[in-house]
Formats: sequence, structure tokens, C-alpha cells
Amino acid sequence: MTESFNRESWLAQLRQQVPEIAPAEALTRQAGGALLIDVREDHERADGTPAGALGLSRGFLELRIEQTEANRDRPILALCGSGQRSLLAAEALQRMGYRQVSSVAGGFNRWKAEGLPIVTGALDADAAERYSRQLRLPQVGEAGQAKLGAARIVLLGAGGLGAPAALYLAAAGVGQITLIDDDRVERSNLHRQVIHADARVGMAKTESARLALNALNPRVRIETREERLRADNVERLLADHDLVIDGADNFPARYLVAAASRRLGLPMVYGAVERFTGQVSVFDPRRDDAPCYRCLFPEPPSAAEAPNCSEAGVLGVLPGLIGLLQATEALKLILELGETLSGRLLHVDALTMRFRETRLRRDPSCPGCGQGAVFHGYEDIAELCASA
Repeated sequence: MTESFNRESWLAQLRQQVPEIAPAEALTRQAGGALLIDVREDHERADGTPAGALGLSRGFLELRIEQTEANRDRPILALCGSGQRSLLAAEALQRMGYRQVSSVAGGFNRWKAEGLPIVTGALDADAAERYSRQLRLPQVGEAGQAKLGAARIVLLGAGGLGAPAALYLAAAGVGQITLIDDDRVERSNLHRQVIHADARVGMAKTESARLALNALNPRVRIETREERLRADNVERLLADHDLVIDGADNFPARYLVAAASRRLGLPMVYGAVERFTGQVSVFDPRRDDAPCYRCLFPEPPSAAEAPNCSEAGVLGVLPGLIGLLQATEALKLILELGETLSGRLLHVDALTMRFRETRLRRDPSCPGCGQGAVFHGYEDIAELCASA
């Protein structure tokens, strides 16, 4: 009896300090610019949340509210399941200096019972748990996770660069990853191509990678194309995707991808490694001022000038570092966050552990995107590369 009395007394004190408003009034204030925060846990919001509400669980409210809304004068409405945790959340915000904070009486249960707009099915319980750390980022949240879930990324090469990129993209919840590679797993691959395993030596790299990615995140759809990229299939393989990650180890494939991604309007996330050094950039044809791959490499170098890993060797961890940078750029592009490497070339020297940046400008005489550039077909580009 005493415990029950104390709890009711405590709630009564909170209600004297924190204004409570009906859900319908909260909806009206939200339409007028107030920030509605659903302070329930991620798994609770999986069954639905008020339309337009920010999901920010009670335990992280004080830590993250300023990243979302630093203006102490903006009206804030706290909502929970039944209206009690939201009182605590509102009181905490008051202590932080937020001056117009209210609690939604009856919480989500009453909001739903009154037929007010809700969003359902955005994330189920598995997704809410799986991506919980990512969802807590105000810049991602459920809206960002939905963008990732709808994204389709094509990855050229399931090798040194493709392995880390694919693993982290799958872990992040990218909806579809298409792997293009016609090679088979060799034991000499394993020191750097960490998506494969000794037991899968001799297996097609696309199938080996698919097994690893499905084991990591069965929610992601993995499409495999056991084909060598050629002039007659490049557009077919890249079409219907949001961006392409270049994990190739040869210039013929890169020039084909560069040409096709430009014609299809797909951002190309470029990466390359040799011995102890690597490079990363983004070539985004959607930006009028952005340089293309051929602004950097107008013509293919000779084989002596640009040997591949099997000829020159490579420190095993370096492709992992470059591939992770590529995955980071891909996620930023999908989520429309931050500043990508478009117009910049990032150089990595693993021996000195130094990162150096070079500005890339669009070349007016570029054979790929210059004013006088003429597309002669993929066959010409393939022959050009093959003759180098």
C-alpha cells in the first residue's frame, strides 16, 4: 500500500511540473512545428510509431537530444507507451534547459486508439535489435535505415576490396548487394580476401561470398553474377542499381565501369591498392561539376606502369582498409550524409600511416566527360584497355 501510494504521489508531483496534453493536441502542435519524440525502446517502436515522430529511447535522451535539436525554445512533445515514462523524459528535458516541454497523456496506446496517424512496419523486432546502434544515430534513425534497406549496390569484384566492403554493407542492412566476379577462390587469396575461407578454395568467389554474407545478415538479398565484365554486358550488369563499388584489379574493367556508370548516372566508388599504398575517390555523374574517372586517368597505363596484386604484391590488411573506406563512402551516398570524396582523391600510405588528399577538377578536354567527348561504344573502350 505504501509503495503504491508513493508511486502515485510521485506521478502527481511530476504532473504538476510537466504539462500533459491530449494526443490530438499533440498532433496539432506537431503540425505547427513542435518536435514529437517517441521515447520508447527500439523494439517497442517496431510495431508502430506516430507519423513524423523522432525515435529516441529514454535511456539515451539526454545524451543525444542536443545533436537533434539544440534550440531550447522549440516546443518538444514526449510520448511513451502509456504516458508515464514520457513524464520522466519531459522532466529531464526541462532540467537540461528546454523551456517548452509537454508529455502526451496516454502515450502511444491512446494515440493509436484515437486513430491518429502512425507509421507501421518500418522495422520489425529483428531489425530494431540488429541495427540498434546505427538507429541511435540521429542522422540515420528509422528513415535512414529504410533508405539502406531499399538500396541496391553493385560490387565489381569479390576479392580484396570487395570482401570488406560487402561485409560491412551487408551488416549495415543494405537491401540488395549484387556481386560480379568470374574467379574462383584460391588459397593465395585468403590473406587479404577475408570473406572467403580455406574450406571454400575452388568455389566460385560469388558463391563463397554469398554464403558468408547470408550467414552474417540473412535479411540482405545477395545477387551473384559469375561473369567477366565485358563490353556486351556491362550496362546490363550495372543497370537498376543505385551505385557501383569498383573492386576490380585491372584497368579494362575500370574503364568499362567508368563509362557505364556515367551513362547510367550511377556514382562510382573507386578504390585501388598496390604494395603498401591505396587510393579512394567517388566519381558522381549526378553532379555537373564533378570530375569523372578519365579526368584522373585519361588513357590506360601500360601493364608495367600499373601491375595488379598478383604481379606486384600487396600487404594483406591494405585492401581491407581501402575497402572499408569505399563502404563508408557508399553508405554516405545512400544516406545523403556528410561530404563524399567526389572531387577529391584520398591517398593512403600504410608504411607511414599517412593520409594525403589531392583535389580533382573536371578536365574540359577529358575524353570521358569533356565538352568534346564522344562515346564510341563500349567495344572501343574495351579494345583500348586490352591493348595497353
